[in-house]
Amino acid sequence: MSGDAGDRVCWFDITGQEDRLRELGIDPEKALTELHVQDESGRIHAELDAYILLLRKVPALRPLAWVIGLPVIRPLLARLYHRQVNRRLRKRKNFL
Repeated sequence: MSGDAGDRVCWFDITGQEDRLRELGIDPEKALTELHVQDESGRIHAELDAYILLLRKVPALRPLAWVIGLPVIRPLLARLYHRQVNRRLRKRKNFL
């Protein structure tokens, strides 16, 4: 395995994969609005937990994952995350 974190991350296109998402325990609607990551043990992580998991895969970004996970920082980032997702969805609906 090379040192590139991308080699250890398998990206999954959710287009038309509603049944597979449900098998994994992921609501297809939420899959459109939240990042979901499955770890090596098969557990699904969503939202900031998913970002933290991905950041931990890249050695140079591990400190950022630690900072994001701090009890003081995490709730603030969670609110910001949801605000950004909702803004993006509103823009998309207005565009369509």
